Amino acid sequence: MQKIPLGASALQVTPICLGTMTFGEQVDEATAHAILDRSLERGVNFIDTAEMYAVPARAETYGATETIIGRWFASRPGAREKTVLATKVAGPSRGMPWVREGKGMTPADIVASCDASLRRLQTDVIDLYQIHWPERHVPAFGTVYYDPAKETSATPIHDQLQALAGLVQAGKVRAIGLSNETPYGVHEFVRLAEQHGLPRVATVQNPYCLINRTWENGMDESCHRLGVSLLAYSPLGFGLLTGKYDASGTTGADAPKGARIASYESVRKQRWGRPEALEASRRYNALAREHGLTPTQMALAFCYTKWQVASTIIGVTSLAQLDEDLDAWGTVLSPDLLAAIDAVRWELRDPAL
Repeated sequence: MQKIPLGASALQVTPICLGTMTFGEQVDEATAHAILDRSLERGVNFIDTAEMYAVPARAETYGATETIIGRWFASRPGAREKTVLATKVAGPSRGMPWVREGKGMTPADIVASCDASLRRLQTDVIDLYQIHWPERHVPAFGTVYYDPAKETSATPIHDQLQALAGLVQAGKVRAIGLSNETPYGVHEFVRLAEQHGLPRVATVQNPYCLINRTWENGMDESCHRLGVSLLAYSPLGFGLLTGKYDASGTTGADAPKGARIASYESVRKQRWGRPEALEASRRYNALAREHGLTPTQMALAFCYTKWQVASTIIGVTSLAQLDEDLDAWGTVLSPDLLAAIDAVRWELRDPAL
């Protein structure tokens, strides 16, 4: 895999990124370290995490993922130098008072979260530091509509950007990014950076997969013209696009044991648990099989080969899953298959938006 630049930053990453939100919840530390070892051995140089991980978020596992990664760095001399490390500062609480007491995300919150992440990760610098979700009220995590009546933001974007700039100037952060953002948010961060001589966002980490292609409804043009790279998360739709739920559904005795949607009621209440998301996934999975591919191969190849995607974030719970996801690199989708994918999307749209 040839390394690619992230936005206008100096960061060079592989087009596949190892997501780690399962570490400390579904994945124990020894398995997590084995996955990190294998990922690095196979050439992946990009790791993404967050202060709030593991997921589903609980007070007991807050910071666990970063801690596991930090202990991996400490026990693997030279691994940190081979790795581009991304993590995130959580946005407003969203019912997680263990992250922070206040409802917002002040400059002091950003700095304190960064310092805590550095300690847990046992490193002096974070290569890509991202705002996990906006302080503004925006449609995200399954919310469909923007409602100005729900706006409670108290920290201007300029103040957030200045706090991030301070971290860059202090040498704690190399580049900055956003996540779960909107076209307005990206444009405003870029405008203010250019106006005030502050760091420019290099990336946006948003969902992008066969059952959620909302990125193509405006974000793709915005980020293309602004030179901001997409880090695509949930390319397998939380497992729906692997085919493992096709026969059983996501609940009941026959649902796959240990699988994320089947295991956690909190996940089933979100966009990935919608009946429409399962229906659409079954259609795509059947389409993959008709063309001689596994559902995983088709879903990942869709992200791996799209011009909109800089790096695809894969999340795994085993070495076998990691190898399967990496082995899908190089899979080519025929023009006929891509047309058939678009036909399903035209009919069913984006049920996991």
